[in-house]
Amino acid sequence: MFAERLKQARKEKHVSQAEVSRLLGVTQQAVGKWETGRSTPDPGTIARLAEILDTTADALLGLHTAAADAAAAFSRYTECLIPVVGTVKAGYGALAFEEDYGSEYASVKDPSQYFYLVVKGDSMEPRISDGDLALVHRQPTLENGDLGVLVYGTDGEGTLKKYLQRGNAVVLQPFNPAYEELVLRGEELEHLYIAGKVVETKARW
Repeated sequence: MFAERLKQARKEKHVSQAEVSRLLGVTQQAVGKWETGRSTPDPGTIARLAEILDTTADALLGLHTAAADAAAAFSRYTECLIPVVGTVKAGYGALAFEEDYGSEYASVKDPSQYFYLVVKGDSMEPRISDGDLALVHRQPTLENGDLGVLVYGTDGEGTLKKYLQRGNAVVLQPFNPAYEELVLRGEELEHLYIAGKVVETKARW
């Protein structure tokens, strides 16, 4: 509340109630009442208090917190250009990103750990359409139920599917019921590469 914020600001500035009252031209009793919550100064006096205590009227009134938190959060996640790739493939134990489609903006903390993938096909309809962009965080593991970019099969090309763990098997599940899920077991899992986790999808055009 205002009384507590005023008292804290005064103590941080290392000034007494008497000094504040002298600078404002009011009685010390008035300042005491403000700090105990028995009365509240008018807006003009609050503005002068802010100047004396090297703070802002919004801070004294408790109006700065939400805005400051939002600004701090935004500063950690700024708009950055992320590369857009058309194909993800696995080869020689590493992932290769092919077909350069330019760049697209995204609000992320560490842009080097992200890439956009152009979605191909309709296996993830109706939620994700052919040509949509999937923002992918590069990581070698997924949690059960994550949407991921996974590389499997003889062509070794990445596919966007829901990652499910069923006992000792891994299921790559499409959203489109017209497509069958792929169940991998045993040695088949050795040929499964995880390119990353899909954190966001959007239509490019």
